[in-house]
Amino acid sequence: MGLMWSQRPVPGSKPGLRMRKTNVQTPMEVTISVYRGHLTKGFADQVPLAGAVVERWYMAPGVRRVPVTEGGLTATLFLPSGPGPFPGLLDLWGGGGKLVEYRAALLASHGFASLALDYLTPQITKETGKMVDNHYFEAAYRFLEQHPQVLGSRIGILGLSFGTSIALKMAVYSQVFKLRCAVCISGSHVQPIEGSVQQIMTSFHNNVDKTRFNMEQQVIWRDLLLPIPADPSLKVEVGRLRCPLLLVVGEDDQNWPAHESAVDVKEMMQRAGNYHLLTVLSYPGAGHLIEPPFTPFARASSYKILGTAPQTLMVLWGGETVAHCRAQEDAWRKTLVFLRENLYGGTNPRATASSHL
Repeated sequence: MGLMWSQRPVPGSKPGLRMRKTNVQTPMEVTISVYRGHLTKGFADQVPLAGAVVERWYMAPGVRRVPVTEGGLTATLFLPSGPGPFPGLLDLWGGGGKLVEYRAALLASHGFASLALDYLTPQITKETGKMVDNHYFEAAYRFLEQHPQVLGSRIGILGLSFGTSIALKMAVYSQVFKLRCAVCISGSHVQPIEGSVQQIMTSFHNNVDKTRFNMEQQVIWRDLLLPIPADPSLKVEVGRLRCPLLLVVGEDDQNWPAHESAVDVKEMMQRAGNYHLLTVLSYPGAGHLIEPPFTPFARASSYKILGTAPQTLMVLWGGETVAHCRAQEDAWRKTLVFLRENLYGGTNPRATASSHL
């Protein structure tokens, strides 16, 4: 699928573009054209020898998209095709906010009832001006647990970047969350364990003096959490985790110290005696944005910082094109296997996978 992940913005395009699907109910249409010779520009002035339009869908046939606002949530539930009930999955993205649906749509296409949750820019925050607290995430968990199409005893959580901070915090400390497994991608366990979402983000911002810039003036934030603290009050007590945990990290992550955090998580769990619950996928040459595969690679892109005075920066995510894209393929395949084993595995005859797209 190199035709897909090797795509680049048209020369002269606005800097910092990153291709992401916003409307998952329509396909991503990719026009593939063959030209005479080797061209790097001027495509609009050439007549192709042949061409075809390829449709790439995020929702498999029969997958249902259900907007969710009850309980003050800003979320979208994707239900797999078939009668159900299905294992559930809470899907948390990172610090950019907004309701991002394409990963949850894909996960539903693989048989998981997936709830994409906006927790940084939800409607309740827009109305009150206050960031959500742990009760918001517990409300999302309860929504999944009580939904008639979800197997309430088979729920997992998946987080990317800042979403891993929430995922680990709730997995370890919440009395409501009873997770079967957790997947944490490109994140860290470093945070004030008594802190709210606002306090966690503030703790990161307090280290803003550690920000670096490369030669292209792209922002490097990975040092904000380094060195990994020894103080136990500044990192999630992963030794208390009681469900299988999959860590996916890129060793060239320039946004978060995901690799260093994974090393510390491993050591903490070894000391606590629950290391058998941990699986780590670590990829040399991969950056921060380890997403579902076969999409254009973005080593850096423009990023809007949330807050009272929002600003847009060019952020360096890291990664080398081929190594990163191969990592995404491998990580996605192994993540699906991990989720199937932990959410579909066991003795419950009602939990049978409905899709292997």
